Amino acid sequence: MKYLHTMVRVTDLEASLDFYVSKLGLTELRRTESEKGRFTLVFLAAPGDETAQIELTYNWDAEVYTGGRNFGHVAYEVDDIYALCKRLMDKGVVINRPPRDGRMAFIRSPDNISIELLQKGAAMAPQEPWASMPNTGVW
Repeated sequence: MKYLHTMVRVTDLEASLDFYVSKLGLTELRRTESEKGRFTLVFLAAPGDETAQIELTYNWDAEVYTGGRNFGHVAYEVDDIYALCKRLMDKGVVINRPPRDGRMAFIRSPDNISIELLQKGAAMAPQEPWASMPNTGVW
């Protein structure tokens, strides 16, 4: 397992980039814009340490974030998403967003911190029971 990033929702992307890049000194690593999803993702890291990243998520449609909604999740890259999700389920962990696509799953900690699990490398071929498993709760 490898720690990937922490996601934070931001309401003003330019002001946030000014803070994180111009003031704090982080470096922009990559940016993704989704017209369909109506969001922009910007990944930042400290110079010389691209292994621990922060993901700024800017949703184009205005939203008021309450109750920690601006903090999204922590993410881990895993070697076998299906094996890990099975092991977690066997230990009583609810898989809130099953890895239907062979790529991504979400679980929650006992304190309701959302944790994203991402398959290392290419997505695995979809397989049951994951492919038809519905979401449970919120993630």
